[in-house]
Amino acid sequence: MARPLWFVKLLKQAFPSIKFLAKLTRLPLLGKIFDYLLFEGDDIFYLPQDKVIPVDKTVHVHDDYVIPSQILEHFIKKAKHHWIMDFCICRSSMQCEDYPINYGCLFLGDATLDINPQLGRHVSEVEALDYLQKCREAGLVHMIGRNKLDKQWLGVEQGEKLMSICNCCPCCCLWRVSSVLNKKIGKKIKKLPGVKVEVKGTCIRCGTCIQGICFVDAIKLNEERAFITNDCRGCGRCVSICPQGAIELTLNDREYIKKTIKTISSILDIT
Repeated sequence: MARPLWFVKLLKQAFPSIKFLAKLTRLPLLGKIFDYLLFEGDDIFYLPQDKVIPVDKTVHVHDDYVIPSQILEHFIKKAKHHWIMDFCICRSSMQCEDYPINYGCLFLGDATLDINPQLGRHVSEVEALDYLQKCREAGLVHMIGRNKLDKQWLGVEQGEKLMSICNCCPCCCLWRVSSVLNKKIGKKIKKLPGVKVEVKGTCIRCGTCIQGICFVDAIKLNEERAFITNDCRGCGRCVSICPQGAIELTLNDREYIKKTIKTISSILDIT
């Protein structure tokens, strides 16, 4: 059943405590309960911004390389129903001043018919594509996949028919909690196949990249330079903010679009 507005308001009040709740997933019993209630069946990918991806070293023609936003376009064109939330519950709860609060998630699939119409609106395919372009221009990072947390708080019945496309900033829920979640749960939030983020020799160790930029705290400093740990999800925010241009993101798997679409399609039905 669609969630009433009073439930959403209550959720917004509780949201600032989400990081504390996420830490509870590290406790064995509570971790299993949280996983079952909020993350069971999840498979979520963060998409690097198109502008931070250089051509693979073995490829010399940029037009020959598909870009991450084409994953979004595939599913938007495939879906029968497109639904835009009128606000981002995360940014709204945190009173975000850096990114637009009115740029909420885009949901796809039959399950959108169950969402409370007071929270957003159904749009056309063209409107959905245009909306995501505006989100990218605002500096937001896309997340796409099956997210049981959205099924639960929106109150829809069929989670396998609800695709989430979130437009994230540091305020956002999975962004805020990924670094403290139970490792088993955290692994459900992935980077694209073949994504590699590296710090080049031009790094001057200025520290800009460790100032709340990485949503999983995967960037560290040693005595010589910054370095990327295995916790990286490949969103590319560090690439776009480095003042020296010393961080590089590359896609070394030319089949990453097909692989990602196949993985997501296996757990979601939005046709």
